Amino acid sequence: MTKYINVSVAWPYSNGDLHVGHLAGAYIPADIFARYHRLKGNQVLMVSGSDSHGTPISVEADKRGISPRSVFEHYHRRFLLTQQKIGISYDLFTHTDTENHHQIAQDIFSKLLAQGYLYKDKQQLLYSEREKRFLPDRYVEGKCYICGYEGARGDQCDNCGNLMDATQLINPHNRFDPTDKLIVRESEHYFLDLTKVSGKLVDYLENNRDRWRPSVLNFTLNMIKQGVEEGLRGRAYTRDLDWGVSVPLTGWEGKRIYVWFEAVNGYFTASVEWAKNQGDPDAWKQWWYNPAAETYYFIGKDNIPFHTQIWPAQLIGIEQLYEDDPAKRLNLPYDVPANQFMNIEGKQFSKSRNWAIWVPDILERYQADAIRYYVTATLPETSDSDFTWDGFLSRVNNELVAAWGNLVNRIVGFAYKRFEGAVPHYDALSPADQALITQSETAFDTIGDLLERVRLRDALTEAMNLVRESNAYLSEREPWKTIKTDPAEAARTVYTVLRVIDNLKILLAPFLPFSAQKLHEYLGYDGQLFGEQRIVEYQEATRSHEALIYDPTHAIGRWEKSALPPGQKLREPQPLYVKLEPEIVAQERGYLGAERDEHPIEI
Repeated sequence: MTKYINVSVAWPYSNGDLHVGHLAGAYIPADIFARYHRLKGNQVLMVSGSDSHGTPISVEADKRGISPRSVFEHYHRRFLLTQQKIGISYDLFTHTDTENHHQIAQDIFSKLLAQGYLYKDKQQLLYSEREKRFLPDRYVEGKCYICGYEGARGDQCDNCGNLMDATQLINPHNRFDPTDKLIVRESEHYFLDLTKVSGKLVDYLENNRDRWRPSVLNFTLNMIKQGVEEGLRGRAYTRDLDWGVSVPLTGWEGKRIYVWFEAVNGYFTASVEWAKNQGDPDAWKQWWYNPAAETYYFIGKDNIPFHTQIWPAQLIGIEQLYEDDPAKRLNLPYDVPANQFMNIEGKQFSKSRNWAIWVPDILERYQADAIRYYVTATLPETSDSDFTWDGFLSRVNNELVAAWGNLVNRIVGFAYKRFEGAVPHYDALSPADQALITQSETAFDTIGDLLERVRLRDALTEAMNLVRESNAYLSEREPWKTIKTDPAEAARTVYTVLRVIDNLKILLAPFLPFSAQKLHEYLGYDGQLFGEQRIVEYQEATRSHEALIYDPTHAIGRWEKSALPPGQKLREPQPLYVKLEPEIVAQERGYLGAERDEHPIEI
């Protein structure tokens, strides 16, 4: 039965380029998952966009002496190009500064207020007398009062993952001016009343024990239960800012909705925007009101609280936004398969120290599928992982090139040259031949089950095990020798491996979409396994904006076993992958920590 699968992907701050941590934390896992479900014939809606309003954008703007809008528009465009090139197949990648997003975020605020889930209270905040303003959390740094980490931000500690109260930081200071004296002053704000939803949240989470990753579920439950024991406080829903979504109330013109509330609204607002763009304004309801729909949130571990506590709390509070039927409720997250961090050569990512591997840069030097392969093979699904250039060289050359690529090149090239450019005809397959084909067919269930459970690294491992089995079978049969002494035996061997390769083409397609398409064509097929990714421009009432979309019109790929017919004409193959030279390791390590040219931003 066809399923409705909502793939909601973390929204990157548009204050700098994407790095491999983004790929490993959310984007490649989400794309693999979405592509698999599309091949299965399920109805997939994959959405995300640039987070345009976070204080990281304001910080970058202040550093460069330009407007926040100039910063976010520049990096939003680079996000579109980068993700198109690496193959992240969003149905819609938009941003949060659209009129659609502003309106719906304000509607959600108003609905929560009307339902009694928001309340006003005074808040103690850090104020800069030098700048004559309350400092946004990201402008504040200090020592974490929980774990002792020196570089904690005013909103969150990246070391222990806990949300921060900036006024409790030890020795808080202005990150741009450590001598700036910060004082505590009072400001009135709206707060989300977490006490009203804590019981429902705990019940909801407990009901997901069999499905969620223990690290995600237990972290969230412990956070809520500890909060209840200590007197669960509301979470400030508004901020003293001038960049972001306005509070829709008279007298609140100088304040904005807190970015983490309106940014997670984006999964919903992007779905509504997608439906409008399709010409069917109600189409989003199939993923949001349909109780059988499944919504997956692909994020990194630093974003867990906002997706397992804050966003569900909002969904519980608004319940029936734009829907009059009291039996309908907006769907809560079905799963939040948050990944851990991907470190780089044993150290954590650091933008300030340029300890990063920037995706636009490596896409200029390496194939997209080579990057996708290594990131997937080292995904931090259960614990932090490490991107090393030695590892990249080894796994690309020994696994992607020597195992999978060589299998394809050897057998497709051999068939093209020695069997008149066609899939060979054969007499009867031997038990060993049929066993290998059956193994490759059984893999659809095995690997499919792993993908359904978002165990993507294990799924790739299973596929590569089948590649090794096929190479072993081929080395034992040696059709390049038997074709001289027993042509019929060689034909059976070549046909068997071609059938397995045809199956592997689909099994690996979610991971390696570009090379899977090439192989599809080498095997004599026409058409596109997946749809087309395009950058388009949408016009709103007062301005236009660019977005990345996935057009499924010409997609013919299916998660189905091969029926490769003898006699099908092949196309002359070329190597799928480029072998890497050992020198790249030292070269790439040399970029780490070195000064990187800032991309000029047009104003």
